[in-house]
Amino acid sequence: MYDFDGKHVVVTGSAGVLGGAVADAFHQANADVTGIDIARTKPAYRSIVADLMDPDDAKRAAGEVGHIDILANIAGGFTMGESVAATTDETWDFMFNLNARTVLNMARAVVPGMRDRGAGRIINIGARAALRGTGAMGAYCASKSVVLRLTESLADELKENGINVNCILPSIIDTPRNREDMPKSDFSKWVRPDQIAAVVMFLASDAASAIHGASIPVEGLS
Repeated sequence: MYDFDGKHVVVTGSAGVLGGAVADAFHQANADVTGIDIARTKPAYRSIVADLMDPDDAKRAAGEVGHIDILANIAGGFTMGESVAATTDETWDFMFNLNARTVLNMARAVVPGMRDRGAGRIINIGARAALRGTGAMGAYCASKSVVLRLTESLADELKENGINVNCILPSIIDTPRNREDMPKSDFSKWVRPDQIAAVVMFLASDAASAIHGASIPVEGLS
C-alpha cells in the first residue's frame, strides 16, 4: 500500500516483537531502515546496538544513521505487580526511563536534523493504559501518559517546521509473552503487531500530513 523508497527510517526497539514488525513493514515498503535496540539482532536491514535510556548513546546511534526522515519510537516495556504505595524507586525509574526517557532522548537526537531539513515524521507508542490509572500498574500508566504529553508538546513545537508527531495507543498486543502471561485470554481479540505497524506506516505517510499531536487507539476487539 505504501512506498517509502528513498526514505530513511529509524525504528527503536527493533529486537522486540512490535519493533520488529514495524521495521519489517518499512523494509518491505522499500524504506532504508535502521533498527536500534539494546539487544543485537541479525535482520535484513541495518541494526545498531545502543542503550536509548542513555542520552549520549542515543545521540551516538542517531549520528551513525545520519539523515533520518521517519522516527518510530517503539522501544518500551511493561511491568506490574506493585501497588502505588509499594512501588520501589527501581520500578518507577525503570518504567520512566524505558518508556518516556527513550522518547525524550531520541527526540533530542533526531529533531535538530529534521528541523534543519524542514520535514520529518515521529511516531511514538503510548498505551491505552495511559488514559486511566489501573491498580498494580501505576508506574507503567504514569510513564505512558508522559509519552502522550511529550507527543503533544513536540507536535505543537514542530508542526510549523513540516514535522508531524503522533502517538499510537495499543491495547493488549498479541505477543508470545502476553500469551504466556495470560493463557486463558481470547487471543483473537488482541491487536496484532502487524496491525499496529500498518497504523505506524499511515502516520509516516503523506496521507497523514495534516495530523499533529494525535493519540490514536489501536485496540483490535479488546
